[in-house]
Amino acid sequence: MIRVHIERDRKRGTIKAFSVAGHAYYGEPGQDIVCAGVSAVTIGTVNAVERLAGVALPNEMREGLLKVRVPALADESTIGNIQLLLESMVVMLESIQESYGSYIALKQTED
Repeated sequence: MIRVHIERDRKRGTIKAFSVAGHAYYGEPGQDIVCAGVSAVTIGTVNAVERLAGVALPNEMREGLLKVRVPALADESTIGNIQLLLESMVVMLESIQESYGSYIALKQTED
């Protein structure tokens, strides 16, 4: 199962970090549409933040794991752009979970 954890700031509700761990085992490696979808959404979001907002998100990536932390920034416009992209990611992951809930678990916490 793929486990997605979204960590939010309790006061602002903004996304501070997220992690994705595990494998769906929906299909054979290289043919697993759930793993491919989750990877495309999460890695695509990291790339979109870098390209569109101009901010490199600190991350750790290896087989079956992606951990991302949102850096503290002063510019409210940039923060808003990053949060919009991250919230879009959450919506897409929730859509995958609705269709493939046996293979992906999405958890959101406030810290």
